[in-house]
Formats: sequence, C-alpha cells, structure tokens
Amino acid sequence: MTKTVKQLAVSVLSALTAFTFCADSAEAASVSSGFVMPTAPSPSARPNPKLPKLGRDKHGMPLYHPAQLNRVVRTTAYTHTESDHIGYGPRNAIGTSLKYTDQVRSAAADWSVYPLGTRFKIKGQPYIYVIDDYGSALVGTGTIDIYQPTQALMRKWGRRVVEIQIIQWGSSQLSMRTLQGRTGYRHCAKMQAALKQQDRHRKTARR
Repeated sequence: MTKTVKQLAVSVLSALTAFTFCADSAEAASVSSGFVMPTAPSPSARPNPKLPKLGRDKHGMPLYHPAQLNRVVRTTAYTHTESDHIGYGPRNAIGTSLKYTDQVRSAAADWSVYPLGTRFKIKGQPYIYVIDDYGSALVGTGTIDIYQPTQALMRKWGRRVVEIQIIQWGSSQLSMRTLQGRTGYRHCAKMQAALKQQDRHRKTARR
C-alpha cells in the first residue's frame, strides 16, 4: 500500500472513530424525539446533462457521476433489532457502534457507489450521515439505507426519495481492504469486484 493510500485510510478511520456512538436503547431513546423531516428535492439535483449518463438502477433511480455532489436518491431505513441484523447488535460493518446523535448518523450503501467513510447531508436535515455499513439488498443500486435506533423510527422513515449533498467521498481503497476477507458472501464479492473494476479504469485513465 502506498503512503498516500495509508494516509487516506488513517484519515477515514480516524473520522469514523471520532463519530462513534454507543446506540444502546437508553441512549437511542434520548435522541429519538428529534425527527426532522427532509424537504423536497430541487430540480437542480437531477443528473447534470453535461456529465456522462450512467443509466438507472433496478428501482428506476438515476445513477450519478461522482462529479455531481447534489443528487436525488431513494432511501430506506433499518434498525439493529431487525431479524437480519440482530446478530450484529448495534454495530456497523467495521465493528464500531452505529451512530444516531443530533450531529452524526450512520447509513448503509453499496460501497462501490458510496465508499466507506462517505459523508453527506439530506436536504432539510441538520445531521451529517456517514456510510459505515452495507446491506445485501443495496448492492447494485444507488439506494441508501438510513440507520434508525428503533423500529418505530424505522417505520416512520419508510421509503423516501430525498436530495443529498456529498460533503466528502470515502475511500475505495479502504472499502476494498475491509471487504477482502468477506468475499465468501455474494454481496461483498460483488462490491469488491465493482471496486476493483473502478480502480483499473482509474489507473488506465492516468496512463
């Protein structure tokens, strides 16, 4: 690993560690009352016609070029007490606590679309979301799964189409490193393969 990649990995991990929040039931209840509704997306968040068209995902949502930071995305919600997550408890894919505070909150996505450590805001909300998790149903889509500490809040969020603004892209290299030992799982293998293909394209473009 090059010095630059090491520095980036340390930077992303430091940022994620700084955001760590122990989301046990008591703490979650103390912050769950502050539900702020997102506002409607603006027309300017549609795909920029000057950028390459990347098509749509299986939900019919546009796939955006990385250069476009404001975008309209489909979101869903999840919580750590769901049957498919209960074995992990309130932990994310890198083993730290899922975050839900009045400043920063966890989210899950396909890491080949939104790499580990990506930070964004949802229009109309004051929080910063950080991609520190993934889910098998998200792979191959632009959907972002928003962490909620309770099933009531998860149901309240439901499915929403919102506008997001990317504040900082995460690290594809760190995403690949994290997924290396997990390719026995189909969704992890797909993300790893997509990330490697992107890396090859970047290296080819630099030649």
